[in-house]
This record gives sequence, C-alpha cells and structure tokens, in this order.
Amino acid sequence: MMATSAEWPLWEVFIRPRRGLAHVHAGSVHAPDAAMALRNARDVYTRRGEGVSIWVIASKDIVASSPEEKDPFFDPAADKVYRHPTFYSLPEEVRQM
Repeated sequence: MMATSAEWPLWEVFIRPRRGLAHVHAGSVHAPDAAMALRNARDVYTRRGEGVSIWVIASKDIVASSPEEKDPFFDPAADKVYRHPTFYSLPEEVRQM
C-alpha cells in the first residue's frame, strides 16, 4: 500500500537566488524521498526562475538550539575576546574592511 501525500515526510527547502549568495530557507514540501522533494521544491519555489540552486533536508534531521538555552549555550563564546574584530588594530592603509 502506497502512502498518501499527507503521510509523506516533511522536507525543508533552501534556495540560492543567484551565484555568490547564500541559500535561504524558502519553505517546506512533503515528499516520499529526497529526489521527489527536490522536484517538488523546484516546482513550488522556483516557478519564475528565482533560483540557481536548491537544497532539501528532511525536517526530522534538523537539530537546532533552543531560544531558552541561548545564554548557557552561547556563553562560552563571550570569554574569547580575540574572536571579536575589536581585538585587532588595523593599519592606516586598510580603510575598507
């Protein structure tokens, strides 16, 4: 018995609008597999030639930090001042950075 589209896994879609730009989350599609998710994403999100590249990833495979964990999760980065651009001094010749 074949699964209906309502039972298909959810896939997140990322589109790169043109070369040199980053992929941006465009939305989601349901599909039985990655190949079909890619085709569905193309049909739904690039009908007018908006993209040059598409990524799809199964929603179940995405791992994200929680907003409630923001302080403890990102806290270790705060004590490494050398990671901030203000730690470095730029020579006079460098005007645009």
